[in-house]
Amino acid sequence: MRRKTVLKCLAILLIMTLPSVLCSSITEAKENGQVVVYTALDQVYSEPVLKRFEKKTGIKVKAIYDIEATKTIGLVNRIIAEKSRPRCDVFWNNEVVNTIRLKNKGLLEPYASPQARYFPELFRDEDGYWCGFAARARVIVYNTRLLRGRQKPRSIKDFLDRRWKNQTCMALPLFGTTATQATALFEVWGHERALAFFRNLKKNGVDLVDGNSVVRDRVADGTYMWGLTDTDDVYSGTKRGLPIDMLLPDQDGIGTLLIPNTVSLIRNAPHASAAKKLIDFLLSEESEKMLARSGSGQIPLRPGLKPVSGIPSLEEIRPMKVDNEDLARLMEDVLSLLDKELM
Repeated sequence: MRRKTVLKCLAILLIMTLPSVLCSSITEAKENGQVVVYTALDQVYSEPVLKRFEKKTGIKVKAIYDIEATKTIGLVNRIIAEKSRPRCDVFWNNEVVNTIRLKNKGLLEPYASPQARYFPELFRDEDGYWCGFAARARVIVYNTRLLRGRQKPRSIKDFLDRRWKNQTCMALPLFGTTATQATALFEVWGHERALAFFRNLKKNGVDLVDGNSVVRDRVADGTYMWGLTDTDDVYSGTKRGLPIDMLLPDQDGIGTLLIPNTVSLIRNAPHASAAKKLIDFLLSEESEKMLARSGSGQIPLRPGLKPVSGIPSLEEIRPMKVDNEDLARLMEDVLSLLDKELM
């Protein structure tokens, strides 16, 4: 009799708890089945990495890519607009400052990925809000035919040299890595000197074009002798046989700006469990190797991993010393100011 009573009680308990267990399992399965990532890294380079993640995990990735001219800023504004009802799970940014801006707006969730410990402290948030990987450097790209046997530029200050008047270009410094560099100059040089620099760009005929790849192409086709872009743009161009090469600017001065990709978890992400798995994968050695060996030639940040031939290693670069948290606080005001000055 006692045994029947116990069994009956267990049966009732099972009936009462089964719906919640099933509901939890269904929810977890649904959450783990897909992940939404917004990525500012060019689709041609980021998509193979995301496809590899899909193949390894079975988790479907829905990726939203930005366009070249509004790189990063467009996705950041979208995340801000969606804050009351997030649609994005993971933000894969191609720089760091706008990631910190999202953190400061309370739109990121800390996540201590087990992979993060392999990266230098300089490239990760101490509270786990973001982690950097696979960096690029801001470099001078020049036409090897036009500058053969001629003195080459060595500093971004050479944009103001009259001998280069109407012969240079850079991306409009309101978006992407060029916006990051513009903000860095305001921090390193101070407000007055940096503002004077950007005002004098126009006076010396520096063309402000729609993106870093456009800079590369205009230099390669001889429209301009040299410009400012990212290592990945130059590397991809040289692989295609374009008559271009790169120089690290300001190695005897303020240094060369080094910009990592960053990955972060969106607060209240709809698919948080799957998002963390994607973050772990993006920070893995496999992912950094893929990005280094891809057409973008990203610079690995994990100690012991080397870049491909033609790309400088971390040890070869004297980096510009900047405080990323300060850049995040400065950026909105700097870009607003430059928008008025340059547009």
